[in-house]
Amino acid sequence: ATMSGALSHQHQPYEAMDHGIGQAHAQAHTGKSAETSNLRPTELSSGTTILAIPFPGGVVMGADSRVSTGTYVANRTSDKIAQLHDTIWCCRSGSASDTQALTDYVKHYLGQLAVETGRSPTVKVAAHLMRKLCYENKDNLLAGVIVGGWDAVDGGSVYNIPLGGSCIKMPFAVGGSGSTFIYGLLDSEFRPGMSREEAHDLVKLAISHAMARDGSSGGIIRTVVVTEEGNAREYVPGDQLPFGPELAAAELGSRCWVGSEGRRDQGREEEAVG
Repeated sequence: ATMSGALSHQHQPYEAMDHGIGQAHAQAHTGKSAETSNLRPTELSSGTTILAIPFPGGVVMGADSRVSTGTYVANRTSDKIAQLHDTIWCCRSGSASDTQALTDYVKHYLGQLAVETGRSPTVKVAAHLMRKLCYENKDNLLAGVIVGGWDAVDGGSVYNIPLGGSCIKMPFAVGGSGSTFIYGLLDSEFRPGMSREEAHDLVKLAISHAMARDGSSGGIIRTVVVTEEGNAREYVPGDQLPFGPELAAAELGSRCWVGSEGRRDQGREEEAVG
């Protein structure tokens, strides 16, 4: 009995180690990554990059266009920026069907409110209506949205409504799987009171950086500039992005070349001095 107990005790670490190797080996062969390993069998990972930056007199909203179902790109030119009212827009991330349903509901309710009150709703009202729907149905939804636009009360404003249904007014808002790659860039380049052109350029630059690094973001960049005068939509084709992998590789190569030349020059100077 003692020998049997000793043997079982000695074999336990080996069995635990073997189980860990087997699990990692199985995940590698099923194509699962750290991002997708915790999903249930019926769940699919989704990703995007959405961004909104206000400026005096309006707001610039932008998004990539890739819709993915796991590792398969279902739509490469999707429109993730939806109009909720005349000068109120929404950037969608998460489940495409959930966010489409939410924007349809909010658009309907805002239209009713405008008819009943005789005036245009504010961005704040639209954001809190979206928050109410997201929070009260948070167990059944996968939706992270940014509501932004212009109104006569606050001018250009942006509200972030992440997973769970909280609602926060932000100096700028960013969301989606690609957002983690560009927080540092936005913290460095954003400043309050940016002009319309500066905000527009930063939106396009930041989203292109996210698309270069995030496998779930890609396609083209769609933007909308919302002001009191109206809405101006624009898109940037995939081969005309402000930043891309080829630019990053070229920049890295030039730095390496300059660095090697500098080391060679330093070596020549040391030889001459010697």
